[in-house]
Amino acid sequence: MSNDRVSQEHSKNELSVHSQRTLGESTLPSTEIPSINIAQDGAGDVTSEEDRPPPLPPRPKRVDAHRRVSSVVAAGLPSPQHPARPRLQATATTALSRTDIHTQSYQDGFRETYAGSKQASPPTKSWGGWGSVRHLKIHDGDETASIRSSAPTLGTGGDVESLLGGFLGHEQASGSNILERQLQEAGLEELDDSRDDEVLEDFDREFDEVGAGDDKNIDEEKLLAQWKSKRKHFMILSSAGKPVYTRHGDDNLISGYIGIIQTIISFYEGAQDQLRGFTAGGARFVIMSQGPLYLVAVSKLGESAAQLRVQLEALYMQILSTLTLPNLTHLFSNRPSTDLRRPLKGTEPLLSALADSFTRGSFPTLFSTLECLKIRKAHREVINNTLLQKRCESLLYGLVVAGGRLVSVVRPRRHSLHPSDLQLIFNMLFEAEGVKAGGGENWIPLCLPGFNRNGYLYMYVSFLDGQDKDGTEGQENKASRHDEIAVVLISANKESFYNLRNMRDTVVEELEKNGSMSLIKNAVEKGRYAATDIVPGTVLHHFIYKSRANVQFTMPSYEPHFTTLKARRKLLSLYHTLHANVHAKNAHLNVQHCISRNSVSLAWITPIFELYCVAGPNSSRNALAQSANKVVQWARREEERIFIIGGAVRFFQIA
Repeated sequence: MSNDRVSQEHSKNELSVHSQRTLGESTLPSTEIPSINIAQDGAGDVTSEEDRPPPLPPRPKRVDAHRRVSSVVAAGLPSPQHPARPRLQATATTALSRTDIHTQSYQDGFRETYAGSKQASPPTKSWGGWGSVRHLKIHDGDETASIRSSAPTLGTGGDVESLLGGFLGHEQASGSNILERQLQEAGLEELDDSRDDEVLEDFDREFDEVGAGDDKNIDEEKLLAQWKSKRKHFMILSSAGKPVYTRHGDDNLISGYIGIIQTIISFYEGAQDQLRGFTAGGARFVIMSQGPLYLVAVSKLGESAAQLRVQLEALYMQILSTLTLPNLTHLFSNRPSTDLRRPLKGTEPLLSALADSFTRGSFPTLFSTLECLKIRKAHREVINNTLLQKRCESLLYGLVVAGGRLVSVVRPRRHSLHPSDLQLIFNMLFEAEGVKAGGGENWIPLCLPGFNRNGYLYMYVSFLDGQDKDGTEGQENKASRHDEIAVVLISANKESFYNLRNMRDTVVEELEKNGSMSLIKNAVEKGRYAATDIVPGTVLHHFIYKSRANVQFTMPSYEPHFTTLKARRKLLSLYHTLHANVHAKNAHLNVQHCISRNSVSLAWITPIFELYCVAGPNSSRNALAQSANKVVQWARREEERIFIIGGAVRFFQIA
């Protein structure tokens, strides 16, 4: 009985001593811990507790190593190296490790998660650098620098690095290869451009009139052969089958084809199935119905149906700019067989100039944007302030246009000019001969369908330096009409001609005085920048950068690779293909890489911008992606020079 009691007490005391040493050994390394000494004789009597203590358990090796390291450090000797303790996962995840997954975030809130192919540590951010202006790098002489323009491209943190990380060399190789993966899986396409040379043969004669320069007694079959040789046709007819407009040929030549088209359309309408288009004989036919009118486009240039439909819409807007929608509806409601050529008499040059711009290739129409003249932000603000200070009360919109590009605009608050309306104005000013032949100033009633298709506005146009002092137009001025400067003032008051003329005089005088006019002329004479000015040594021959928020685009000069009309048309055809592929209804591509015999191209679509690049046939994908990323960074940095951000705003509401 006594032996059991002694054994229990010994176990209890030994456990207590072990627990006390385990908890207190690091805090009391040199303190003697009282122990219980238990001696057993044959009778089981308990001897003195201080005679012989039991052996203590060995200290942990970790504590010994810690003491050795402490002693080494205290002695001033180099500390031994030990492997670092692995970092623990701090946030919840279903991945094996933090570097096994990557997430791509988009502006609309959508997130795309994908597996990473390399072990890479997550990028670290300095909150002081992101939240303080002093950490931004401001370039000398660049007044456009701001938090928005100096922040990483896209304004979404590391999205650009993750998107182009696989292409940007060793410096950004830690990012994921999402762009390369997209190109390999879905965005790679081989284009066959061998047919372009055949289609575009003698393209310079595309705009010659059928039968021009030939005898009046020319054979009808030859005329028909010339008409069929045209790569692109636009025809407009009424629902009763009356021809309204055709780009090539006359009524005697196309009357039979107009009848065939009207019959086909009526057949499908009778079956309650609207005919929108078809392909035949290597050409694409697109038909659009707008009230009492049918608009037809026939193209062999490779455009998509959606792109041709946009062009037909622009032609319809040109008709509305002359008649307005209520007048057009009234004419056909009273008499369905109305001949619309009489009300539209005199506007054929405007329709033909617009149609020819589509055949040559129109960037504003393709991308539904406009182009601005590249000048400094401070210089543009001086021009905007001049227009605001010298404005008259009847002014609705005020524009300064140079070289076919917008320099400055004054607009009402919460009202902006639609790109289609600006396209109509630019077509009237720089493409058609009617307004330019009118001399230095013109007073034109017109309808801007994007603003209000039910009524007229009144536009005062003044070309600066458009005439010689004797009132005659010189040959040099005539040849450089596209480089001229024009002041366009628009009012809703038809009696405001003299008020707008006085405003024009004061605005021009002030622009001359503050030096803005010479700055505009120098910018026009300098022309567009070269691609190598943006990215020295780049493989890019041409690119288009579109700002989706500002509805504007910028592009470099055509030289030296696209100096001929045929070369430019081939370039536009390539852009048409890229645009159609990434904007198709069933397309889910953000990036597409196309290769062909004559070029390598890239399309990159984001919620903020669209970028289309064209390089030489031997360019590598790595070099193309590097140049594309540098173009985006440049455009984001210089956006207040190459784009008009907001414009000059008048603070009044339109009733």
